[in-house]
Amino acid sequence: MPDRTTTVVPRLDLRGRRPGLRELRAALPRAEFDVEAALAAVRPIVEDVRDRGAAALYEAAERFDGVRPPALRVPADVIARAVETLDPVVRAALEESIRRARLVHADQRRRDTTTQVADGGTVTERWVPVDRVGLYVPGGLAVYPSSVVMNVVPAQLAGVPGLAVASPPQRDHGGWPHPTILAACHLLGVDEVWAMGGAQAVAAFAYGVEDGDDVCDPVSLVTGPGNIYVAAAKRLLKGLIGIDAEAGPTEIAVLADATADADHVASDLVSQAEHDPLAAAVLVTDSPELAEAVEEALERRVAATKHTERVATALAGRQSAIVLVDDVEVGLDVVNAYAAEHLEVITADAAAVAARVTSAGAVFVGAWSPVSLGDYCAGSNHVLPTGGCAAHSNGLSVQSFLRGIHVVEYTQDALREVGAHVVSLARAEDLPGHGEAVLARVPEVEPGA
Repeated sequence: MPDRTTTVVPRLDLRGRRPGLRELRAALPRAEFDVEAALAAVRPIVEDVRDRGAAALYEAAERFDGVRPPALRVPADVIARAVETLDPVVRAALEESIRRARLVHADQRRRDTTTQVADGGTVTERWVPVDRVGLYVPGGLAVYPSSVVMNVVPAQLAGVPGLAVASPPQRDHGGWPHPTILAACHLLGVDEVWAMGGAQAVAAFAYGVEDGDDVCDPVSLVTGPGNIYVAAAKRLLKGLIGIDAEAGPTEIAVLADATADADHVASDLVSQAEHDPLAAAVLVTDSPELAEAVEEALERRVAATKHTERVATALAGRQSAIVLVDDVEVGLDVVNAYAAEHLEVITADAAAVAARVTSAGAVFVGAWSPVSLGDYCAGSNHVLPTGGCAAHSNGLSVQSFLRGIHVVEYTQDALREVGAHVVSLARAEDLPGHGEAVLARVPEVEPGA
């Protein structure tokens, strides 16, 4: 597998062969994102919040965010004022994003189902929302009001009765979270917002915290993207709380052939690379001519974009590449092995090709469905699995906030009908007490009697 480095992005040449899954997973680019190593830094922060509560959170804010918030809970008037000062154009965009997200997520709601297993014997699967969730919204290199929408909408439509949002305090905004994030909360009807970020915010959600008269009760589930320390805190506290995922740096993969517009592809790669120097941008193509044209377009766009240094670092990193393959068929092997957070398919007959994708957080089909549409206003959710986890996990949805509970109801006659089988299986597993629990009710079902 020879590879070479261009001036903009590495290249990996897989032409002339069809590598298997094991070889592909070893060869394809990935960011270095060692959550396990971050645990050592996170553990004392989490333990400090557990032991000292609000005092630890204020100290962590001063240390990591460079500001001490006036209070941990953001007052209602501060949240309302954020909407009043919001740019009307941004407000209209947020409202449309909310409307479309609600349309899509409303169709994900599940209904209880009852199955009659026998006369007098039923099993009902009842869907129940978690009682309280903590929704984390990052505030590092960029501001993410869209993440407020993507976390809050499915939780609300699942019927979660308790929602709390946490976002880091900002030095430029009086120690409160960014006003655009607060405005998004207000537009969504969320009034419990906490000025806390990083691993300490996850710990506060897990253990609960009191700050004077303000109480943040413990949550059952924490969702939302964040940096490596947020991911490490989620791993450390998983079990005490449920989590959506250990989100890593964002990823875009594009499967394209000669029909794709090189400038479109380059703009999409840049759009995700501007998130983070560790962001991954991967083009998989069977067209050397497209690869060359995309490289040329990237040189122009990287030089012209606002976050030039960040984008250039991401594109040149080990996590990004242009991967050359013999045909789209091998390209499908590659993208399914890679399991990207975001996958664009820009090929002839793109819908048919996209239908064969088995591993991706979200798939964007054709020339007019860029990833940035999904980031904001497609109606889909942008909280998606990263680091190859799309091979076994899905993005945030209404189901993320629901628990399926099986409700079993049998009459005496229905238990009598199946009781002998229960007793036989209990004895086969050397758990006779299980069988006795049935025989105590219907002794006549003794096997062989």
